[in-house]
Amino acid sequence: MKRVLVVSVAAMVAVAGLAGCGSSSKAKEKAAATTSAAEAKSAADLGGMDALIAAAKKEGQLNVITLPHDWANYGEILKAFSDKYGIKLDEANPDGSSSDEINAVKSLKGQDRAPDVLDLGSAFALSGAKEDLFAPYKVAKWDEIPANQKDADGKAYNDYGGFVSIGCDAKKIAVCPTSFADLLKPEYKGKVALNGNPTKSGSAFAGVYAAALANGGSFDNIQPGIDWFAKLKQAGNFLPVESTPATIEKGETPISIDWDYLNAGYADKFKDKGIDWKVAVPSDGKYANYYNQAISKSAPHPAAARLWEEFLYSDEGQNLWLKGYARPVRLPKMTAANTAKADLVAKLPKVEGDVKFPTPDQITAVKKVLADNWAKAITS
Repeated sequence: MKRVLVVSVAAMVAVAGLAGCGSSSKAKEKAAATTSAAEAKSAADLGGMDALIAAAKKEGQLNVITLPHDWANYGEILKAFSDKYGIKLDEANPDGSSSDEINAVKSLKGQDRAPDVLDLGSAFALSGAKEDLFAPYKVAKWDEIPANQKDADGKAYNDYGGFVSIGCDAKKIAVCPTSFADLLKPEYKGKVALNGNPTKSGSAFAGVYAAALANGGSFDNIQPGIDWFAKLKQAGNFLPVESTPATIEKGETPISIDWDYLNAGYADKFKDKGIDWKVAVPSDGKYANYYNQAISKSAPHPAAARLWEEFLYSDEGQNLWLKGYARPVRLPKMTAANTAKADLVAKLPKVEGDVKFPTPDQITAVKKVLADNWAKAITS
């Protein structure tokens, strides 16, 4: 993926601190012993990775939420983490949305079954950070995450990303669409779906944003995307059914606007079931963004939550996302260091041209516009 993000890499202070010796190092370790996992802002605060691993194993459980196993290879990622550290996983609401995750943090606060960690669309990561729902924590690889892809205090940070794409069942659709303009054609009547409600789902939100870019909008103006979906509905092409692996397999959503890593994964998943799932990044609406990791401020298993983040941002975790066709946030640095698996990089959906990303303020502003106008646009 060609990107215009500038990566500024500094020395890894936390890691370097752990490698120190002498009285200074011993003083840090002694101070770390008085820091609880819930207060730790880095592994160094607990005395290093070994201490963090020991504390997480003592807790023995991690509560995750809204992580479908067929989303960006999360099934393998969850198993790898559990097997590696012997930590039990409690997986809640796997088919939920980013909005559901935020609601769970609020409604389950203080309960043992509350979420420890979150995987959120950018708009929801921003709003959650502003509401002070997340604990600040910086992983060992913190300096390899570009400055404009993380909260400066470590409350939330990009993890993996991709492009909005159009998935299509080529055995049910004679000519698969490759642009938003195509999707308005009469042959696609009742066939075009989104992955959820864009006021609640990060992927659906991205779909509307991409439609805006394809129809004269901008990162500051999502209204043309809302208007386009209203037009799609009026044409009879918009299918008000949430696109999922189950609906795709059943043929209920033959065209799906979704992240490229999900659509690419479905192409693999359903190949043996007679479904020829084609994937195209729309030529007229190129939109890319990342999901974000965050640790709940009231996590019932704070050490396990922090160890989970360390695992995800390690080379092992980043390559597991890459295996699911998602572009991990450390990919540029890993490519330069030859730690990204080349065969997996080669399989990523191809995208031409430079890619830009909206700022946090732009996302916050258009999220409000979407919330105020989406329902009336598709019900009128």
